[in-house]
Amino acid sequence: MTVDITAAPLKVAIVGGGPGGLATAIALQKIPSVEVTIYEQASVLREVGAGISIGANSWKVLELLGVADQVNTGHETYTVLNLNGRSGEEVHRREKPHSATGRPPIRTQRTKLQSALLSAVRPGTIKLSKKLVKMEDQGAKGISLTFKDGTSSVVDLVVGADGIRSVVRDTAFPAYPDTLKFTGTTIWRTLLPWSAVSDLDPRFGTTAWWHTPTTHVYFSPVGEGLWEIAARAWHDPAVHSASKVSWGVPVTNEHVESHFTEYLPQIREALARVSAGGWREFAAFAGPEIPTLTAWSNRVVLVGDSSHALSGAFGSGAGFAMEDGWILARALAYYANDTGRALSLFNEIRLPYYARMYEYLASEAARRAKKLADIGDPTFDERVRGKVISDGGGGLDWIYQNDIEAVWKTAVGYGPTDTSNFGPIHASI
Repeated sequence: MTVDITAAPLKVAIVGGGPGGLATAIALQKIPSVEVTIYEQASVLREVGAGISIGANSWKVLELLGVADQVNTGHETYTVLNLNGRSGEEVHRREKPHSATGRPPIRTQRTKLQSALLSAVRPGTIKLSKKLVKMEDQGAKGISLTFKDGTSSVVDLVVGADGIRSVVRDTAFPAYPDTLKFTGTTIWRTLLPWSAVSDLDPRFGTTAWWHTPTTHVYFSPVGEGLWEIAARAWHDPAVHSASKVSWGVPVTNEHVESHFTEYLPQIREALARVSAGGWREFAAFAGPEIPTLTAWSNRVVLVGDSSHALSGAFGSGAGFAMEDGWILARALAYYANDTGRALSLFNEIRLPYYARMYEYLASEAARRAKKLADIGDPTFDERVRGKVISDGGGGLDWIYQNDIEAVWKTAVGYGPTDTSNFGPIHASI
């Protein structure tokens, strides 16, 4: 199947310039007769947050996008610990197998991933200060987008890559917005020099979660002499939901430290060594499973957090979003820019993947609740032992070892050595 290059190009608008939007643009720009524009609401494209994990699944899609070698700094996370934040007891240790690809699992700065992706996006693709305020289905004319600055555009396909508070999703999936809820978890993130805390505890040089029953503090080096803290605390959603709309908002050191007074002295000291103004607060939201990833006669599609509001449950959201973008481009190439057939295929491949995640989370929550109920009246330490967080193992290779290229080949029915289904359109992707 080939594209008629004399036909009008398929105009694609990607709403959102995060990892999912950038990866989608990179993959789509390799398809003949496709025009891609990213509309990003920020006036400056920058990552909000601190660190990000890159494992086998993310490495695979970065290689397919051609940017893996540009992510060249980070801390290897072959060892990951879970510890009791009050006693220091090690409650779980995960030793990851070394990858056959030679690329280690790493924790790196989010800006490093963004820079790698930006390096492969064609100049002129990204339009900043474009906050989407209205989206309308105009039938055969296309989909109109109106932005806060008064400008507008009409396109053939809209890709919602605008995150958990997606305007694209809220418009095209009107039943969904009211179901998005504050989870009760608030996260505070920062980066500081490793030299500022390296004297406190040798275990701080290993990626680790330090727990109490309702909070945890995550420490990890992220390369280039920097160290990350991601601290979480739970607040009753029934009390705090109305005020919890923060996303990257500065907060005081005293406010953050007040949530972690039960911790070991060296952990409290590490928090105290954050420079004033260094903390950013993020309120975690989540939503139920969405029944489809496409809308408006397969001319709107969701990628990344806009489609699965899991609140970072698996710690690989950027990887999922990039996989979405790559599969979307593959499907469009396979069906010669026929959005109806391509988006149906995208839905068939990716929707069951996210459904499986929701199923796993529900079963895991039930398992943990039963374990504590069986204990009867669990102690502080017993509750901590039931809180182990892991980024792999435990039957989760379908996430962390996911080979998105193999998934695609299985979906369209050819094996790794069979290229008979590739026409000229497919060779460049």
